[in-house]
Amino acid sequence: MIYPGTPMTEILLAGVVGSTAYGLATADSDVDRLGVFAAPTDALLGLRPPRESIVTTAPDRTLHEARKWCGLALGGNPTVMELVWLPDDLYETRTAFGDELIGIRAAFLSSKRVRDAYLGYASQQFRKLENRGDGAFSADTRRRTAKHARHLARLVHQGRELYATGRLRIRLDDPDRYHRFGDRVAAGDLEAARGLLAEAEADFARIRTPLPERPDEAPVEAWLRAVRAAYYTARPAS
Repeated sequence: MIYPGTPMTEILLAGVVGSTAYGLATADSDVDRLGVFAAPTDALLGLRPPRESIVTTAPDRTLHEARKWCGLALGGNPTVMELVWLPDDLYETRTAFGDELIGIRAAFLSSKRVRDAYLGYASQQFRKLENRGDGAFSADTRRRTAKHARHLARLVHQGRELYATGRLRIRLDDPDRYHRFGDRVAAGDLEAARGLLAEAEADFARIRTPLPERPDEAPVEAWLRAVRAAYYTARPAS
């Protein structure tokens, strides 16, 4: 699939992520899409390389160039990592290179980066809850507060499971539980969110993880080099 507006840029893997993928979408939720693309190798060598990320609205889509995506995934970025753990029915573009990327998804994982990334993202959600202020809230503020609380709960759940099992499950077993938690926090129970975050921190300290200390960069490097070779077209001699 060629992405319009970027010459010869091909999407290798793309799918629906976010609330729709988790089962948390509401009537107000956007459908978020994420993908990884390959820029022409020759274009990466010049003075003006192509953009590393392409973000659009209508539809809401974020695409990262292959090297950028790999760097984010190796850093434990939870949002980026969703792409290679999606249920099959949520993929919209899936090439041979995309299948290979799914096949090496465990190589991106490492204990410290998973722990730090998931707790870090959950802490960001908690800070948004803390910063909402006191007093009466508008309906829009309550909706946003409930959303931040849902995602805090989702992040600590998925992060703990990934840390404990080495596998990331995208779809949540009981979405209503997260909606109830979000409504509870939006109604004023900030301590429920604080307690959940503290419990997650204690769990990460307690769990004996199967994840390695460092990601396995060798298969990632091999995959990226294969992509570069496949998308290289030599310029004719002048």
